[in-house]
Amino acid sequence: MSLIVVGSMAYDAIETPFGKTDWIVGGAATYVAWAASNFVKPINQISIVGYDFAQEELDQLAARGVNLEGVERVKDKKSFFWSGRYHMDMNTRDTLVTDLNCFLDFNPVVPDSYQGSEFVMLGNILPSLQINVIRQMKQRPRLIAMDTMNFWMDNALDDLRQLITMVDVLTVNDSEARQLSGEFSLVKAARAIMKMGPKFVIIKKGEHGALLFHGDQVFVAPALPLEEVFDPTGAGDTFAGGFMGHIAATRDISFDNMKTAIIVGSAMASFCVEKFGPNRLKEVTRADIDARIRQFVDLVNFDIKLV
Repeated sequence: MSLIVVGSMAYDAIETPFGKTDWIVGGAATYVAWAASNFVKPINQISIVGYDFAQEELDQLAARGVNLEGVERVKDKKSFFWSGRYHMDMNTRDTLVTDLNCFLDFNPVVPDSYQGSEFVMLGNILPSLQINVIRQMKQRPRLIAMDTMNFWMDNALDDLRQLITMVDVLTVNDSEARQLSGEFSLVKAARAIMKMGPKFVIIKKGEHGALLFHGDQVFVAPALPLEEVFDPTGAGDTFAGGFMGHIAATRDISFDNMKTAIIVGSAMASFCVEKFGPNRLKEVTRADIDARIRQFVDLVNFDIKLV
């Protein structure tokens, strides 16, 4: 039931209309690991950090069942650093600083102990690096999921198109789906993307939920209405972690189980936004998660009488 997670581990400085932090752990792989570790162990992490990455953060992940053999520490460079400011709608943000630092040297290596992992989550990194990870797997995993962004569509489209033929699940937001497919309708966009290779397409719509496509089947998952959204950073990666954590734990890659996984991922993302960084994810218990999932079920469960 092991899950490989590939992506960034970083530090962020975040400003929202409701607060500010100048230094907090972040990175896609960090959020994925914290979310997925509620459901499956081990999480086989592949990433890179600098000399400034706190050992305490690594120890906390290890205590959650995250295998750090694949995390390289660079002794003479700082960790990846990102700074951003969110607007009042919390859906748009301005990137203020992006210092790749040691991430410029990231050349992911799959340790021998990770071979045989059945599930892989490729976080949003250079498509050629994502391809490299897949090619290092001696046995094709049962399910490979990937995340990407419009930057790679603008600057590495050929590699991205090749990568998409190699994965089972693609997660993108609505604007990225439209850009990649050239279609405005998200239904048409998903169909066009599935023709490129992946069997499943997940289109994230932020506060408006998510869509899951497979063949002619469509599932719509709502977002939980929250009184307060404190920091949306990492919510998409947390969603991916909850989704893949459930899939890896159940070892069921059917469309019906993926519908459940979408709800699990949405529940985890709803926790993430309640505090800065992954702080809320560090606190939640399985009882909290189960209660939040029940809220999602109640949100969409209703009786109707046709007359």
